[in-house]
Amino acid sequence: MSDRRGAGGRRLGHMLRAFRHRNYRLFFIGQGTSLIGTWINRVAMSWLVYRLTGSAALLGFVGFAGQIPSFFLGPFAGVWVDRLDRYRVLLATQAAAMLQSSVLALLALSGAIEVWHIVVLALVQGVINAFDTPARQSFVVEMVEGPEDLPNAIALNSSMFNAARLIGPSVAGILVAMVGEGWCFAIDALSYVAVIGSLLAMKLVRRSLPERGKQVLEELREGFVYAFGLPPLRAILLLLALVSFTGLPYVVLMPVMAGEVLGGGANTLGWLMSAAGVGALTAALFLAARRGVLGLGRLVPIAATTFGLGLCAFSLSRSLPLSLLCLTLVGAGWMIQSASSNTILQTLVREEMRGRVMAFYGMAILGTTPFGSLAEGALAARIGVPWTLFLGGSICVLGALVFARSLPRLRAAALPIYVERGIVVPEIATGLAEATALRNELQE
Repeated sequence: MSDRRGAGGRRLGHMLRAFRHRNYRLFFIGQGTSLIGTWINRVAMSWLVYRLTGSAALLGFVGFAGQIPSFFLGPFAGVWVDRLDRYRVLLATQAAAMLQSSVLALLALSGAIEVWHIVVLALVQGVINAFDTPARQSFVVEMVEGPEDLPNAIALNSSMFNAARLIGPSVAGILVAMVGEGWCFAIDALSYVAVIGSLLAMKLVRRSLPERGKQVLEELREGFVYAFGLPPLRAILLLLALVSFTGLPYVVLMPVMAGEVLGGGANTLGWLMSAAGVGALTAALFLAARRGVLGLGRLVPIAATTFGLGLCAFSLSRSLPLSLLCLTLVGAGWMIQSASSNTILQTLVREEMRGRVMAFYGMAILGTTPFGSLAEGALAARIGVPWTLFLGGSICVLGALVFARSLPRLRAAALPIYVERGIVVPEIATGLAEATALRNELQE
């Protein structure tokens, strides 16, 4: 019995090894609290738009307004994140986000809120996120103080995000039904106190900032050439963009699925969003238990396929229990794809390019999703929400199959970088390369 307990304790310690770093522990607690507020805000906002308008197209447009700044500003934000102190950038973005949520709460609680207010404030939040995303993703390296715990920290970040995704929507469904959307926005504004407090409590060894000898556009071009010139980075970013464009907009169409297809209300929407969170949290814990980056490349197309098939099944379901099961698969698939992609990018990228590459990562997700939200909102108005979701899931599966076919070539390009950085020892790299070559010969 004691041996089993000891083994269980060691496994738990391995899953939480990034918590050895004080700064990361502080960030995890603060950001985790704030993310619950963020998910409460998201569900309340989508339900408020649907309640005010009853329009799937407007739901898509609000999603577009909230994420389109990441497409246009994200690359420039990545350049500035590489130039500036990431810690100070995060403090500024969190304070600005708290102010934005406070204004939204005041308008909703006063009864003066209109759809155009929501669109403008969603646009403001999108501008904030364009800078916050590359800063937050790049800042993980400074908190864990070493490459060996980086994959675990990224997986725990995903578990934190998805635990909030599990808690937030269910709480939002109850709050919207009991006290209305305005109090949800107020709670979100208050939750930013936690993450700002955690940042202020950190003790950091500040990284040396690069000299500003080049123009912003020149550094942007260098980042683009680097990110899309290395085959593994390019393939991962393109698959993320495809899934984000065709699959992720399912979130903005969820109120229609909850209200019209499944015949529910705000509580049903909360349950649907929470089901995706359950799958994502389970998948995040699975990744946290892994011991390294080897094998993550294979998981990426498997996860994208799971996401696409789950979305197709959800679009055909007319039963709440079956829909919850389908969305559990959707959440798990997306979490494994996005977190595995994040880990691969962070371990392959050069430090001086980290902010720009992570900006492209944010752009691939947050930047393409708004175009998908707009397109799928318009398409749903013509062919219906279920068929729109089915089409999006099918395209995700096709993209995953294309990625899987190129995996041996991508692995061969990544291995020398991993060997150079000590992530993979030369003997293992040689064995993997020989196995890949043999597999290619057999396929031919």
